[in-house]
Amino acid sequence: MPTIIKRIDPTQLSLKEQVVAINRVTKVVKGGKNLSFSALVVVGDPAARVVGYGTGKAKEVPSAIKKGIEAAKKNLSRVNVLDGTIPHQVMGIFGTGMVMLKPAPAGTGVIAGGAVRAVITAVGIPNVLTKSLGSRNPHNSVKATINGLQQLRDKQTIADLRGLALDKI
Repeated sequence: MPTIIKRIDPTQLSLKEQVVAINRVTKVVKGGKNLSFSALVVVGDPAARVVGYGTGKAKEVPSAIKKGIEAAKKNLSRVNVLDGTIPHQVMGIFGTGMVMLKPAPAGTGVIAGGAVRAVITAVGIPNVLTKSLGSRNPHNSVKATINGLQQLRDKQTIADLRGLALDKI
């Protein structure tokens, strides 16, 4: 049974974008070297708990960032958050990049580095512990973090999956 993914409309949200990485890319051709730029961008709305990522490539940095933002708006996803942290520990995996996300008590803050921090702050989770394992490539880290956040389930969803009443969990 395929899961139906409901598309999130970016026009209804107040999205904040953050550039995670910019790479200078050269392609060697017969006439010399063609220089271009690749940008990895994360967008999110902390109030709506929505996050997405995208990559853009162009001859100049600003247009690469603009293309990345447009791509990120096309794959937004909603995240379940519980009272300022995540409901349970989860491991996000993409390629060889793995990111462990753990709930944290109030006042801990976001304990994360680089690309993972960008995703967590874009979602608006104030307290979480993270550990990046395996590849620390920004692209893999961002995708693994979003994979982990998409695995989060709230109590109502788990109760429905198990066929139990909410108070039995």
